[in-house]
Amino acid sequence: MRASPYERFVVVGTTSSGKSTFAGRLADRLQLEFVELDALHWEPHWREAPDEVFRSRVQTAIRGERWAVAGNYHQVRDLVWPRAQAIVWLDFPLPRLVWQLTNRTARRLLTRELLWGNNVERFWAHLKLWSDESLFHWLFKTYWRRKREYPALFAEPRNSHLTVVHLTSPHEAEAWLAQL
Repeated sequence: MRASPYERFVVVGTTSSGKSTFAGRLADRLQLEFVELDALHWEPHWREAPDEVFRSRVQTAIRGERWAVAGNYHQVRDLVWPRAQAIVWLDFPLPRLVWQLTNRTARRLLTRELLWGNNVERFWAHLKLWSDESLFHWLFKTYWRRKREYPALFAEPRNSHLTVVHLTSPHEAEAWLAQL
């Protein structure tokens, strides 16, 4: 195992790419604070925190010098990315993401897993594929957009300080994590 030259990471990817799981494992491996943006964003009963509240929570969470942030929220990108040193982009194939989302959703529905406050997955919401309430709808809506947006964002001069780690399969992600 070699030491990482970075102490502040952002893990990005589309819905169900495993951002939180990967960032949590990265944080454990390098003894970093783990920051899950979903946990700071979602209020009870699936209400979104007001932007000023969300931004304040994020500012507090990234105040330290060593962290791994999981998430893509554009509302706080201007807070997180300037302080980050590396971005890990989990850019997996669409069929893999559909599989992961299906498994994760089924597991959460069956176990009634508690998410961020008192929130649990809502079965009927995911069946409404035409609705933004459905994570399947969200996956299909954002998958190709992320493939266009991220390279453009990474290329912006204000982000030139960031090292981008582009991982295109779970196997590649595991191998990268193992070599840290």
